[in-house]
Amino acid sequence: MLDVRRLVLLRELSIRGTVAAVAEAMNLTPSAVSQQLGVLEREAGVQLLRKAGRRLQLTSQADVLVQAAGQVLDVLDAAQAQVESTLPTVQGRVKVAVFQSAALALMPNALREMATEHPDVRVEMVQHEPESALHETWAREFDMVIAEQYPAHAAPHLSGLVRADLTTDEVRLALPPVATALAPVSNIEDAEALPWVMEPRGTASRHFAEQVCRRFGFEPDVRYETADLQTQIRLVESGNAVSLMPDLMWTGRTTTCRLVDLPERPRRTIFTTVRSAGASAPAVRALREALERAAATVHGDRESATTTP
Repeated sequence: MLDVRRLVLLRELSIRGTVAAVAEAMNLTPSAVSQQLGVLEREAGVQLLRKAGRRLQLTSQADVLVQAAGQVLDVLDAAQAQVESTLPTVQGRVKVAVFQSAALALMPNALREMATEHPDVRVEMVQHEPESALHETWAREFDMVIAEQYPAHAAPHLSGLVRADLTTDEVRLALPPVATALAPVSNIEDAEALPWVMEPRGTASRHFAEQVCRRFGFEPDVRYETADLQTQIRLVESGNAVSLMPDLMWTGRTTTCRLVDLPERPRRTIFTTVRSAGASAPAVRALREALERAAATVHGDRESATTTP
């Protein structure tokens, strides 16, 4: 019988591309990975890997086993979820990937609720860019990802993942306080000649921000790049830049930024994604419900607050 752990290594190689990357992901040495893949090849009785330059390439027979490995893991995930559903208390581990504004606004309340209501659940959180976190969740690095989707910028679709929306928040133009402003500005057209701060290229927020500026007829002068939105806020508050900022960033804090509504008032969607095979696990469901309540609380606070801090 083929060994499931070795099949998992083969699947990891198909995902990550190199033995070194598999070894790092699985906390093994490269030589141990190579040895186990060699044993799997002998068990299967067919060639699974061939050299292509300095890399290893999977054969068509290996592709069959990779697909089977994914199906086996799905069955085991579903079985584990069923076992946990028979227990008297909710327990287990949930490893969740989350982007910064959700980590700041949603996770503290959700984690506090989980610790109080479900103390036998271990929640592990890693801050991660949504685009790559979705792929890593599909690859089984995470059990859940909290991700974002901007208007006209669809998140990647990966088979075997299920998505559920949590909330939406408006994206506004963040301007420096009048006293520190580099130039008089009251709308996005006025910001054409000013320095901008945005997230790095390749992120959904960067694509959205650039497209907004281009729709108003100019290319933004992106002088500062950082994935840290709190750093972006400080650059705006200090009068050094302007930015497009989602409302979730103002949860639990005040700011001296001037917030200006954009035409059409675009909204970002925040959602969770899990693997369908493990979606019924009690710990996963409990965390999802805690996040829903945290999102509802934040949404209610935003609706009752003034639109300009």
